[in-house]
Amino acid sequence: MEKMIGFIGMGNMGQAIVKGILEAGFTTAENVIASRRNVDLLQELHADFGIRVTGDNKEVAREADILFLAVKPHLYDSVIKEVRDVVKAEAIIVNIAAGVSLSDIAESFGKPVKVVRAMPNTPAAVGEGMVALCFSEGLSKDEQEEMVALFGSLGKAEIVEERLFDAVIGVSGSSPALLFMVIEAMADAVVKAGMPRAQAYQFAAQAMLGSAKMVLESGAHPGALKDAVCSPGGTTIEMVVKAEEAGLRNAVIQAVEAAVAKSIEMNG
Repeated sequence: MEKMIGFIGMGNMGQAIVKGILEAGFTTAENVIASRRNVDLLQELHADFGIRVTGDNKEVAREADILFLAVKPHLYDSVIKEVRDVVKAEAIIVNIAAGVSLSDIAESFGKPVKVVRAMPNTPAAVGEGMVALCFSEGLSKDEQEEMVALFGSLGKAEIVEERLFDAVIGVSGSSPALLFMVIEAMADAVVKAGMPRAQAYQFAAQAMLGSAKMVLESGAHPGALKDAVCSPGGTTIEMVVKAEEAGLRNAVIQAVEAAVAKSIEMNG
């Protein structure tokens, strides 16, 4: 019998995870149940994914073997208090919120629970997510492997010490927004040069995708890959110099550091 996977909350990240695990074949739609207060949006989710939907958080909590808490961080405590008395004794609770620790979840439940803290990102919806995972003491080795497999179906999943989750948020959790801005800016530049907008986005996005794949598959240092493209006196070194003059690296570092700092603040 396959495990029932429940979602309380269905924002962008919850939808990305559902889409990812269904398209990867990790589970089937009849084994997913989700709740959300907005009934119209629930019906859209049912139409889009074929999953079961309900407006009752307790119904999801009663049925789920793996229960995703996919609400905003400030709602975690109230949602847990609502469902903690009906959650299955052996259920695995999955926390995907920034600033909510394993100990925070345990404290809100007020009893021993199996908790997975996960930090996915929205590219999970297209099978290219990057997910950090850490576990409470209650999970068995098999359960840990199951959770790595679940999140691995969304792209890549790595077990990371919880103390590094603020850094994870900076480098992958929040960074897609920054990278989308880079794609948009590159496209703007070539639209200015006469390229149609849709074509500009395709060229820019594919260049980013291909460059990332080269880093992952070659194992080469990003600086070495950059050097290999920079012919003496050519267009690429001109681009690099202008980017340096404009403070590209410093801007990226400051942006990532700001996300990390915000995450640390939320933990407080």
